[in-house]
Amino acid sequence: MKQPVHTTAAPQAIGTYSQAIRCGETVYLSGQIGLDPATMQLVEGVDAQIHRVFQNLGAVAVAAGGSLDHAVKLTVYLTDLSHFARVNEIMATYCGQPHPARAAVGVASLPRGALIEIDAILNLA
Repeated sequence: MKQPVHTTAAPQAIGTYSQAIRCGETVYLSGQIGLDPATMQLVEGVDAQIHRVFQNLGAVAVAAGGSLDHAVKLTVYLTDLSHFARVNEIMATYCGQPHPARAAVGVASLPRGALIEIDAILNLA
């Protein structure tokens, strides 16, 4: 059975989707961009956006009953792949070992002009 996950500690959905969906012990987190949940405005700069994305994902993970340490798969979307090294550095402060499986995709653009978006899959078992 699908159960929506919702928290005010992460940006509210800006479309027809849930922040996350829990199916048993698996949680599918929707992509997060660097929106500040208090203002719904994009934070400035790539480092600030990377941190905000992980903070948003972490808030949704907590609302689902887990944390980013439960992440088994991340997909990273970047408008500039030269920022990938910074993603690696910053990700290590949010996701413990063993690190989740991950894909990185270069994209032409992201919602609201974001520089990065990440979605995740958690296993809470």
